[in-house]
Amino acid sequence: MRFFRSSADRGAYGHSRKLFVIARCLPFAALAAVVTIELSPVHVVYTGPLLSPAPALAAVTMGPLGTGAVAGLALLVSSTTATVNHAWGTQQVYANMAALLLVAIASVVSSAVRVRRTRELTQVRRIAEVSQNVVLRPLPTRMGVVMAASVYLAAERGAQIGGDLYEAMTTRFGVRLIVGDVRGKGLAAVRSAAAVLGAFREAVHYERDLAEVMHRCAAALQREYALLDRTTDPRHWEEQAEQFVTVLLAQVPDDATIQLINRGHPPPLIVQGGCVRTLDPTRPLPPLGLEEFLTGPPIATETYPFTAGERLLLHTDGVLEARNRSHEFFPLPETLEILDGATPEEYLDRLRQALVRHADGHLTDDAAMILIERTDTAPGIALPGEP
Repeated sequence: MRFFRSSADRGAYGHSRKLFVIARCLPFAALAAVVTIELSPVHVVYTGPLLSPAPALAAVTMGPLGTGAVAGLALLVSSTTATVNHAWGTQQVYANMAALLLVAIASVVSSAVRVRRTRELTQVRRIAEVSQNVVLRPLPTRMGVVMAASVYLAAERGAQIGGDLYEAMTTRFGVRLIVGDVRGKGLAAVRSAAAVLGAFREAVHYERDLAEVMHRCAAALQREYALLDRTTDPRHWEEQAEQFVTVLLAQVPDDATIQLINRGHPPPLIVQGGCVRTLDPTRPLPPLGLEEFLTGPPIATETYPFTAGERLLLHTDGVLEARNRSHEFFPLPETLEILDGATPEEYLDRLRQALVRHADGHLTDDAAMILIERTDTAPGIALPGEP
């Protein structure tokens, strides 16, 4: 599995780095301009306003020590120019020194606060990444009769964690997969995703019927909601009560079929030879967490043909909702028709590149994708080209 930050490409990083270097040089440029003017024949020009902003400019890109050093250098320049020009004793010099001292103190304090907040945000982001990695574990490239590849594109939302989830496991009933998306973001979404994934990882090895696996996931989500204490933290309860999870379960048996149960999730796509077909459910079902809208006969699997050489793409709605500058959605089926790739990993990587190009490197929502290809080769037998 590959993780990508959607807008952290090299070009954007290089541009930001250049702006950072320019901003860091500004206070020294201001000090150099003052020294140049004061030591030149045009020293009659009033340079006091150029010294006071130097510590404030330094506080934008430097820590408290660097900001203090710039402030001290500014005071030294002010004292030196006053001595060279024999300006000591004038009201203007003392006013400039007092203003510079006040700005310096405020800048150092501001820089210290900024550095502390940056460190806290960095720590929160690290915790968020660790939590995301626990939810989205790497997938093996070979499982039973299928080859697999996966990719996760994280949207730029500071320290917020997305609610995308997926997993694929080899069981005695065949290869079983899940892909889902929690409504909402943050730790509440991670808890919901973890509850569903935990139930899936346990149930797939014991439940023969795929519908029972779905029931186990729904029950785990209901238990997660029930753990929230409504009396002690009503704000968090309202946040959790508004959540639901769209889920798609898939099972690849040994025969040339695939079995699906879709509860409110974008339908998967099958690709072969430039042709794409959508596996729409014949019976729409509500997402997990909205069981009050689940009516009619019991949930049952739907079976579709899935032969050797065909590839199946499972994805979250972040792929479909990616927009370009013209606010046009990403044309997923049309893109799949023109892509090629010798392996699922190559194919999915080219799909990722097309998605990032369409969104100009800025996704508004996390996007997760799993691509599997049926090989009908018995497990343990190497494919051509494999070691």
